Amino acid sequence: MKVSQRISPCLWFDDQAEAAAKFYTGIFKNSKITQIARYSEVGKEHHHKPPGSVMTVAFELDGLPFTALNGGPIFKFNEAISLQIYCDNQEEVDHYWSKLTGGGQEQPCGWLKDKFGVSWQVVPKPLIEMMTDPDAAKAMRATQAMFQMKKIDIATVRRAYAG
Repeated sequence: MKVSQRISPCLWFDDQAEAAAKFYTGIFKNSKITQIARYSEVGKEHHHKPPGSVMTVAFELDGLPFTALNGGPIFKFNEAISLQIYCDNQEEVDHYWSKLTGGGQEQPCGWLKDKFGVSWQVVPKPLIEMMTDPDAAKAMRATQAMFQMKKIDIATVRRAYAG
């Protein structure tokens, strides 16, 4: 595997690394599985994984490298770490939200957990612009509107922002 980026996320799964990589690469453009490594006899000893089963899956999402590891049930995902998707418009928000919540769960303020338990934030770029407006009243209205939502509706936030 050629490493082209110094820092890259590794996602720890019990035994769903390959399924997760296939799921994610099916959602994002410019994405692919680049390499699969399998456990040897050592995997049986250290992780209780049978020889030949998938150990790691290297993949790219929108050109960025990720690794999925089948490390066993020791660790679980939680919201302390999430992956952010910056969207240009409502169409992109709707696309990623509908794909990633399938089998998962919606959470407040543009957050969701996918069916593997990985947390994502689907963030419209216009929301950031409104929430960071130098006009504190406008920014507060936009933020209050966002706090009332699960999936972010840009038009609703924009109406609140405008007053």
